[in-house]
Amino acid sequence: MPLWLEAGFWGFVASSALLIGALLGWFIRFSAKTVAYVMAFGSGILVAALSFELVGSSLAQVSILWIAGGFMAGALVFSLINHQLNLPEVKHRKRFQHQPPVASNTGVAIAAGTLLDGIPESIAIGLLVASGGKLSVATIAAIFISNIPEALSSTAGMRRGGRGGWFILRLWLGIAVCSGVFAVIGAVFFGSAPAHIKALVTCVAAGGIFAMVVETMIPEAFAETHEMSGLVAALGFVVAVALQALEA
Repeated sequence: MPLWLEAGFWGFVASSALLIGALLGWFIRFSAKTVAYVMAFGSGILVAALSFELVGSSLAQVSILWIAGGFMAGALVFSLINHQLNLPEVKHRKRFQHQPPVASNTGVAIAAGTLLDGIPESIAIGLLVASGGKLSVATIAAIFISNIPEALSSTAGMRRGGRGGWFILRLWLGIAVCSGVFAVIGAVFFGSAPAHIKALVTCVAAGGIFAMVVETMIPEAFAETHEMSGLVAALGFVVAVALQALEA
C-alpha cells in the first residue's frame, strides 16, 4: 500500500470515532460523569502518546532548541485559532451536560472546532507513517478515544436544537474524511523531507495536540469528575505506556 494511502487510512480510522460518538449521542443517553471519565482517560493517553512517540522520537533527530521551538509554535498556533473560535458552543464543544441547543449556524462552528482539534493529530499520523516507523496502537487509540466524547456531546446538543440525523451524520463523516486528507498531507508534503524537518513538524503537531488537551479535554473532564479526573487521566497515561512497551 502506498504510504500516502496508508496515512489517509489511519487518519480516517482514528477520526471514525466521531461517527461512533454521533451514533451513541443520537441513540443512547449517557451520564455527564461517564463521558467525563472517558475524556480524562483519553487525555492521559494523548499526553503519553505525544510525549513518548512524537516528541520522544524527535530527540534523536534534532536539538532541544528545535524541539522546544516547534512544540511551542504548535501550541501557540492552536491556542490563537481556538481563541478566535471562542463561541460558547465551540468553547465547550467537548462538554456533555452543559451543551446548549445548537442554532442554525452553530453546527458549522462546532465542525470548525472539531476539525481544528483533529488537524495536528492527523498530520502527526501522516508523519509517523511517512517516516517508516511503526504506527503505535497507543497513538491511534488515544486519538480515537478523544474523539468519541466530542461527537457524542455535540450530537446531543444538535439533536436538541432540531438538527436531523442525516445532517449530523454528514457533518461528522465530512470531518473524518478531512482528517484523512490532513494525514495524507502530512505524509506527502513532509514524507520526503530531511529528518530534522520531519522531527520539527512532528513537534509542532505535538504542541498543537498538547494545547488541545489542556484547553478542551482536561477542563471539560474536570468540570464533571474533579475528584477523580487526575486518577483516571493517570490510568490512561499508564495504559498508553504499557502499550508502547508491548510494541517495543
